[in-house]
Amino acid sequence: MSSFKYKLIAGLMVVAVQPVFAADDDLSQIFSTCMDQAGGVTPSMVECMNAETERQDVRLNKAYKDIMAGLSAGRKKQLQEAQRLWIKYRKANCDFYYDPDGGSIARINASDCFLSATAARAKELEGFKQ
Repeated sequence: MSSFKYKLIAGLMVVAVQPVFAADDDLSQIFSTCMDQAGGVTPSMVECMNAETERQDVRLNKAYKDIMAGLSAGRKKQLQEAQRLWIKYRKANCDFYYDPDGGSIARINASDCFLSATAARAKELEGFKQ
């Protein structure tokens, strides 16, 4: 395949994937900059997504701890069980996105699944009213 075709495919991947990331205002500017600099290169994009997932996980854990601090023992147990089940679900669901026959886009899809799910759960927990 010619260099032009590789560049065209990479460019199309960026155009196809970028709107998904831009839709969530809760993602960091660092992530946006990283994705811009990745230039459609799969390993670079996955690195950006993994780093942002870590940032979102810190956010999620803070929200979880904040909620837990104000709950009764019974409600703490409920939230703990819900969180454990959510973690199992996220892993099973996002692992499914990583189709071994799906090529490089499967890595991006799986990474985006983990990132999107983590950011959405962080936002959900931040909005939780006791």
